[in-house]
Amino acid sequence: MHKLLISAALLAVSSAAAAQTTRTASAPPAAAGAASVAAASVSEQRLRQDVETLVSFGTRHTLSEQDNPRRGIGAAWTWGENEFRKISQECGNCLEVVLPETTVSGDRIPEPVRLIDVVAIQRGTERPNEVVIVQGHIDSRASDVMDAVSDAPGANDDASGTALAVEAARVLSKNTYPSTIVYALLTGEEQGLYGGKLLANYAKQQGWTVKAVLNNDIVGGSCGSDGFCDAQNVRVFSEGPRADAGDKDRAAMRRNGGENDSPGRNLSRYIAGLAAQEAGALDVRQIWRTDRMGRGGDQIPFLEHGFPAVRFTVAVEDYEHQHQDLRVEDGVTYGDTIEEMDFPYLANVTRLNVRALDALARAPLPPSPVAEAAVQTFTDIRWDPVPGAARYNVWRRRTDQPAWEAEPIARTDQAALRLEGLRGDDWILGVSSVSAQGAESPVASAVPGGGFHPLEKR
Repeated sequence: MHKLLISAALLAVSSAAAAQTTRTASAPPAAAGAASVAAASVSEQRLRQDVETLVSFGTRHTLSEQDNPRRGIGAAWTWGENEFRKISQECGNCLEVVLPETTVSGDRIPEPVRLIDVVAIQRGTERPNEVVIVQGHIDSRASDVMDAVSDAPGANDDASGTALAVEAARVLSKNTYPSTIVYALLTGEEQGLYGGKLLANYAKQQGWTVKAVLNNDIVGGSCGSDGFCDAQNVRVFSEGPRADAGDKDRAAMRRNGGENDSPGRNLSRYIAGLAAQEAGALDVRQIWRTDRMGRGGDQIPFLEHGFPAVRFTVAVEDYEHQHQDLRVEDGVTYGDTIEEMDFPYLANVTRLNVRALDALARAPLPPSPVAEAAVQTFTDIRWDPVPGAARYNVWRRRTDQPAWEAEPIARTDQAALRLEGLRGDDWILGVSSVSAQGAESPVASAVPGGGFHPLEKR
């Protein structure tokens, strides 16, 4: 195996300031310009119109009417499908609209019910099997999760994420990408993440290589129920230890590191880096939990399949205006209505998603690196070549640091390096792939479970 020797001098520790800086994805001027144009094309007015339309269906409860053209989940499905088909017509039929369907029952679905996800697929031109997914859930609920009759506007939860996914399709379908982007409107989230399970299973059945899932759930408000407001940040949740890890994988992570280096965690770091590149954009507050305490979202079924996934949600939640019947009590207004939303904030979250989707769809897959450093004064790191990658960047961070250093410690067109003088016990190493056009993937950590692929249960 060819090995490039890196001198110890080149591996000198960066300054403390550089070591604390979150690395950002590189992108060539043309790609960066296209991403900026797409993000600038996001329309606050269209987002508002889409949320208003979804709210007009009265309730979108998973157990509500399916054959009423003006009310219920069926009306919402039809609207979503029609919107994707209109977008496809405008881009020369660039979207394939599919409706994965199943019948489900469970604790919150006492009788079997038909479940549909509304999905638009923008096929990649070079590696169509590599897939990036952006999604929101189209269903809504009132205070009683079994109440399929009362009005449940679901403006922020989650017409906001649904509108975001549709708007992303509008602006990104004007471009072409090496890999595939999937825009998805999921059903059954409130009843038990059923739509996420349906799409995750569909992705597996299609044989897709899922390199990122961006789940957007409650992304359209900036003030909490206590009056505290934050319109400058968006939270991105990511798992630590992998959901798909078996006993041997977990044992290897405990012994050799990996509890802070799941693909989802590195996807979160990547998105934070993209946000930091854009002056005046939202900042990402990384939350190193799979989801909010005691709660869940449609990213979880993807994580259980071993697909890298994160959740976007508002910086501060308003509990009086989610999962609540429409009412006034003791002078307090309850209910998830449009009046409580912040549409400029929703537009900013949409722009960040668009930039992330653009970058991920242009970039190759991250490698799956392996580092060997036991009982030696150097570290060997290797990986299999990645389709679409022209070169690779090698990254490091101290084991007690949250972010990769600001610059890579090596750049190479080979698939193996010997890092002379780097004692691997003291570092976490990672590798990103870079295309010939300069589009860079997230970093994959050279630790057990660090690769962006499902693990075999062991």
